[in-house]
Amino acid sequence: MASPLKKQDYPRLTDQVRRTILSPMSLLDPVGKQYVPDARESIVSPEEDSDPIGDDAYSPLKGIVHRYPDRVLLKITDICSVYCRFCFRKEMVGQGAGMLSGEEIEAALAYVRADENIREVILTGGDPLTLSNRRMAELFARFESIPHLDIIRIHTRSPIVQPQRVDDELTNLCASVKKALYVVLHVNHAQEIDVSVEAALQKLARSGAVLLSQSVLLKDVNDDAATLEALFRKLLANRVKPYYLHHPDLAPGTSHFRVSIKKGQDIMKVLRGRLSGLGYPTYVLDLPGGYGKMPLTPDYVEELEGGTYRIEDYRGEKHLYPPKGKAA
Repeated sequence: MASPLKKQDYPRLTDQVRRTILSPMSLLDPVGKQYVPDARESIVSPEEDSDPIGDDAYSPLKGIVHRYPDRVLLKITDICSVYCRFCFRKEMVGQGAGMLSGEEIEAALAYVRADENIREVILTGGDPLTLSNRRMAELFARFESIPHLDIIRIHTRSPIVQPQRVDDELTNLCASVKKALYVVLHVNHAQEIDVSVEAALQKLARSGAVLLSQSVLLKDVNDDAATLEALFRKLLANRVKPYYLHHPDLAPGTSHFRVSIKKGQDIMKVLRGRLSGLGYPTYVLDLPGGYGKMPLTPDYVEELEGGTYRIEDYRGEKHLYPPKGKAA
């Protein structure tokens, strides 16, 4: 198990996060539980895997994961601003390699340039915003020079835990990008969004970047409808569209974070009646073995005879479609 966190380990985090993880009560707090080591991490279940979503099988060269024809992941660094205890890449991040070398980045960019089916590159890691603005500018310039690339996506936790990272230089850089720029923020609880985070999100939104979020459904952190509703409403109020709610992956030592798919579906069913489509993310599972993300949508639809269906609403009531006597 990792050693306990010390104050000097997190000098630049939000006051909210820093106070929480350094508190003696941190393992009772929904933010603290995400970061503070827990003895249960030493329990590794047989189904858990160091590569739980099968990245390795789809990695033709270092840093690249090419699972879908039209997009690639570029794992530019193994460094994060914080190290989440449930991370599906916990066996890879923070292992000391740091950023890809110049030669590795050139090889990755050449791979993207050579395949005209690739329309989107997803900067991930680690956290790409642990790179300097100069490094980010260099990457953006290289992506802009690839004609068939339409979308640049950044997956990051930095604006949530280190909002001062969103400085004027970064927002001006984002505003200068001519291709479509999406920033996908990792956030799991409304408590993580304090006034400093809100200010960072406002700056990113004004830069023209499209802001989305992805959250992980975590036992005793956010595994109830009221908690997730509060998170998604707070994100929407800050111009962030909830994008994905991930069922937790089978990373080693993370069984204490996992809930059943049935519970996740039940929560989503309740949220369907509380949130508009703007605030309603897709509940997904990254299938082990590299088979990709699949929506874990509750089974609302039952096919009947004669081109009719029985459809269940979020209250659990069932309705014929088309209504009786109105079939085409």
